[in-house]
Amino acid sequence: MIEFYNGKRVFVTGHTGFKGAWLCRVLAKAGAETVGYALEPPTNPSLFEQIGIASGLCHYAVCDIVSFDTLRRVMRDTRPEIVIHMAAQPLVRASYGDPRKTYETNVMGTVNVLEAVRDAGTVRSLVNVTTDKVYENKEWFWGYREDETLCGGDPYSNSKSCGELVTHSYRKSFFRGANDKCLTAVSTARSGNVIGGGDYAEDRIIPDCVRAAESKSEIVIRNPLSTRPYQHVLECLYGYLLLAKAQYENPGIEGAYNFGPDEDSCLTNRELATLFCNAYGGSASWRAAEERDGPREANFLKLDSSKSKAVLGWKPRWNIKTAVEKVVEFAKASGDDDRSDCVDRQIDEYFRV
Repeated sequence: MIEFYNGKRVFVTGHTGFKGAWLCRVLAKAGAETVGYALEPPTNPSLFEQIGIASGLCHYAVCDIVSFDTLRRVMRDTRPEIVIHMAAQPLVRASYGDPRKTYETNVMGTVNVLEAVRDAGTVRSLVNVTTDKVYENKEWFWGYREDETLCGGDPYSNSKSCGELVTHSYRKSFFRGANDKCLTAVSTARSGNVIGGGDYAEDRIIPDCVRAAESKSEIVIRNPLSTRPYQHVLECLYGYLLLAKAQYENPGIEGAYNFGPDEDSCLTNRELATLFCNAYGGSASWRAAEERDGPREANFLKLDSSKSKAVLGWKPRWNIKTAVEKVVEFAKASGDDDRSDCVDRQIDEYFRV
């Protein structure tokens, strides 16, 4: 799969984010001609800057995804064959603070990407990355399949559900769904809660754990009994890359795909915090928040990834214990050179499995 990307022109939106930085590093190691399109890194520090992602890109633009004219021009100029759209406002709690910006970015940003792809005329494969939270969450104990009802509750989740519907409409109206001679295949990718080294976002459990452990503070866990499908960032990126390749070669497989962990990696927040403390060692410990802090979030959520396994041959490679150990390995790296080496080692190890 990695060899396929050697020399391919790949356009990545959201390349300055946590997942975007990891994806661009994988593509650079594969020999892809990668173009990035995103705002400045959303955190300080940022993985993008720490491991020198810019040096592995052919070109990148520091622009907002809602700036359609700029996006269209950059895509015309760079003539990508593959587009992986990850630019987003990605935080549930932030979406309550600024719902308008969340919808503008996650819905109209997706419209802009699809329009730019139509205009460019060079794209063979487009993957729009959404989230496991696009489903109407009924708090049931089995995983959601791709044909379940889309109806996220909070502004972030709902905006991503809208992005799924927009993508479906464009597929049926302008791409292969409207004309089977069209070579542009369009899919959406839904993944679970992603963890990995270099995530510095606020209000995420693993970054909060790392910050607390590094400052020798007790980790405070909101909603300790909430269950989520946790996975290492390379798991879902492997899925996105595999999907983009598969529909490039066989456009008929386009559609929606889940990339979630196996059953044993769907943990409560307190179980994840315990795994982290055990891996980090020393005095690392956690406690539950004394009272509920912030807006409502789902209590139980997991995905059924049977379709991805059957159609794409994708399957998780690292269980949650291994994923947490990889986070701790990165967290204990000393300096940017060590962090960069750590990311490269983990990519090499993952793709050798």
